Amino acid sequence: MPADERTPIDPSRTGLVLFDLLERYRSGIEEAGAIAPCQRLIEACRATGVPLFYARADHRPDGADLASAPTDTDSRFRAWTEDYRPPTLPGLASGSFETQVVAELAPLPGDYDIPKHRWNAFFQTCLELSLRSRGINTVLIVGGSTHVGIASTVYYGRDADFDMVVVRDGLTGFQEQRAFFVDKVFPRVCRVRTSEQVVADLFAASSA
Repeated sequence: MPADERTPIDPSRTGLVLFDLLERYRSGIEEAGAIAPCQRLIEACRATGVPLFYARADHRPDGADLASAPTDTDSRFRAWTEDYRPPTLPGLASGSFETQVVAELAPLPGDYDIPKHRWNAFFQTCLELSLRSRGINTVLIVGGSTHVGIASTVYYGRDADFDMVVVRDGLTGFQEQRAFFVDKVFPRVCRVRTSEQVVADLFAASSA
């Protein structure tokens, strides 16, 4: 029996998390081709009553809430050196244009705003409480970067017993890492679907 027959996507118990689909990352979002799939998904969710949760990076301008754990490289795998040190100020300062969701996917009144200080959208945010207070157990997720924020959020969601559904054509980030996680990692952790499959499931369940 196909997995979706055992665990259907019930719109009344489903939420859509849009992760870091922000103006600062517009070029990467466009390069990944994620805007059109996310638009279709948003329209279907609104039509079937699925609530939207916009998880977005949000930091103090002084950098006091940045992660302090050391790393070996920057986001493009360039090693830190004495002359090239990790930043102490955020690239996305709270309230700036760069922290806004790209206009094509912008939230509406009533959507959930989930500012976050770490990659995992559940970590010390209101996301989990907001989902559970709505009786949501299925979480659709799009955005990126796939191997960073999406992965850490999916791992937590899985361990918290949410039914995580990664929408593969709505993801962003480096193509190599995106493909690896979608094909080699996420199928073992959760379900991976296209936006077309999710939209069809939502409408089929709504008309049943």
